[in-house]
Amino acid sequence: MAANPHRRGTEPVDGSALVSPLDRRRFLGVMVGTVGAAAVGGTVLSACGGASSTAAASTGAPPVAADAFTKVAPNEVSFVPISADQVARATSGLTKVAGDMLASTGVPGMAVAVVHRGKVVYAEGFGIRRVGQAAKVDADTVFQIASLSKAVASTVVAGVVGQKVVAWDDPIVRYLPTFSLGDPYVTANVSIADMFSHRSGLPDHAGDLLEDLGFDQPQILARLMLYPMDPFRAAYAYTNFGLTAAAEAAATAKGATWADLSRQVLYGPLGMTSTSSTYADYVAAPNRADLHVRVDGRWEARFQRDPDAQSPAGGASSSVSDMARWMQLQLAGGTFNGTQVIDGDALLQTHVPHYASSPATTLGAKSGSYGLGFNVGVDGAGRLRLSHSGAFGLGAATAFDLLPSEELGIVTLTNGMPIGLPESLNATFMDMVEVGNSTRDWLKAYLPRFAPLTENPSELAGRSAPSSPAPARPDAAYVGTYLNALYGPAIVGSGADGLTLSLGPVPQVFPLTHWDGDTFSYLPTGENAAGITAVTFAGGSGGSPATVNIENLNGVPVITPTLGTFQRA
Repeated sequence: MAANPHRRGTEPVDGSALVSPLDRRRFLGVMVGTVGAAAVGGTVLSACGGASSTAAASTGAPPVAADAFTKVAPNEVSFVPISADQVARATSGLTKVAGDMLASTGVPGMAVAVVHRGKVVYAEGFGIRRVGQAAKVDADTVFQIASLSKAVASTVVAGVVGQKVVAWDDPIVRYLPTFSLGDPYVTANVSIADMFSHRSGLPDHAGDLLEDLGFDQPQILARLMLYPMDPFRAAYAYTNFGLTAAAEAAATAKGATWADLSRQVLYGPLGMTSTSSTYADYVAAPNRADLHVRVDGRWEARFQRDPDAQSPAGGASSSVSDMARWMQLQLAGGTFNGTQVIDGDALLQTHVPHYASSPATTLGAKSGSYGLGFNVGVDGAGRLRLSHSGAFGLGAATAFDLLPSEELGIVTLTNGMPIGLPESLNATFMDMVEVGNSTRDWLKAYLPRFAPLTENPSELAGRSAPSSPAPARPDAAYVGTYLNALYGPAIVGSGADGLTLSLGPVPQVFPLTHWDGDTFSYLPTGENAAGITAVTFAGGSGGSPATVNIENLNGVPVITPTLGTFQRA
C-alpha cells in the first residue's frame, strides 16, 4: 500500500455489506438491522395467543418456554435460546480468538472488554502499544476511539436532556444563534436529534476535508452553510461536523466546553479516569496506544491524528476498562452502581431507530437503522443489537456491540488502521453467545470488505503519466490566487523546483507535477488523503487559466464535481 493510504474518517461499519454491495461511504455509514419487532411468519401473533409450542414446531424453531410470552413483550422475543453457560463459554474463548486474529492480521495492539448483567466479566490487552517498543497493551491502555465518540457524546447529551437543559428536538439555533445551513428553513428547524441521526440534509462527511486542510471547529461549523443540501429529513448522510454542532449546542446551553461537560455529566460520575475529549489528554497519557498504518505489508507508527475539531464525533480517547463502565450504564438504563446517572427516558431515545440508514436492497435482507449516535438493528437471532464502529485511516479501528436483552456488551479497541479486526472479533463473540459457535470466518469475510477503504478514487489513480503529454502553459500563466468560498484561497506559486499549490488557513504547500496539458497532480495529506489526485486548470484569456479544479476537494465521496473549483482572483 502507498505510504499515504486512503483515509476514510470516523465512521460506523456496516455488517450488511457482507450480504449486499454498498459504496465505500455507505459501507462506513450504516449497520445491519431491522426496524421494529422480529417475527417468524405468524409465530409472534400465534404466540401472543398462547400457541408458542405449536408455532415453534411448525417452523422448526427451538421450543420456547410456555411463560415466555407472558413475561416478555412479543417484540422482545427471540426464538434462538441462550443457555445459562453460553456467555461464559464465549467469554472464556475470547483470549484465543483475539490472539489468533491479532497474529493473523499483524495489527500491533488490541484491548477487549465484556460486560454481562452488570458486571465486567472480561478485560484484557493484547500485543504492543507501538511497533518497535516493548510496552504491552493492557485493559487500561488509552486508545483513540474515533467514532465510538458519537455514542459516548449522545450519552452526554442525554444527560443534559434529562436535566431539562435542552430537549432532543430543540433547534440548534436556539443555543447557537449564528449557526446556519444552506437552506433557511433547515437552519431554523434542524434539531439536536436531526444531527445525531444524520438526517439534516448535509452531504456525506461535510466538513471533513476542511479539517484536513487545518480549519478549526468554529471555522468549519461556519462553512457548513456553503454545502449544497439534500431534502431535509429525507435522506441519511453521515456527518461528523453536523453531530459536532448539535453537541456543541448542548454544551453552550449548559455553559460549559464540550470537554468539561463530558467530564461533569459522564466521565466523572462513572469513574472513567482514563477517558477524555481532548487530544492533549490522549497525548499526555503514559499508557497510550499509538496509531499504526500498514505500508507494504508492515505496520508502522507513521501518523498522528488530532481530532479536536470534531471532538464530540470522533475526538474521545478511552480504555476498555472505562468503556466497560459506559456499557454497563447503557445496559442498565442510565444507572451505574445503583445510581441514576443519566435519565433513562432521555437515554432510551438514543437506542431506538430515528432513520433508516441502510434500507434493504433485496426482499429477504434486513434493513439497518440509526438512532442517536448508535446503529440500531435486529440480528440473525431476532434480538435488538446496538453497535457502532470507529475508524481513523491514520491508524485506529474500534467497535462495540450491545445485546440489551442479555445485558451483554463487548468493546474492542485497536491501534491499527481499519481492516475489520474489531468488527470480526465482536461478531465472532456474539455468534458464540447466541448459537454456541462462530457461524463463519468473520475475519475472512470482513477483510475484503474493508479493502476498498484504501482505494484511490482519483481519475489518475493506477495510471502512468502520458509518455508524450500535451505541453503545459508557461509556469507564469498558472501563478496566482484562485478563490473558493468553502475552502478559501488556493495559491499557485513558482520556484526553482516548479509550481506549488498552497491550501488552508495556515497554508500547506504541495508540489505540483505536470501530468498532461493543463492537468497536474499532487499528493494531499490528512485523514481523507488517498494518494495522487488531479489539479486541472481551465479557460481564461491572455494565456492564463480562469479556474482550477482540485479533484479531491469535490468531496469524499464526490458531493459535486465543481465543489473543488476555484476562480482566479
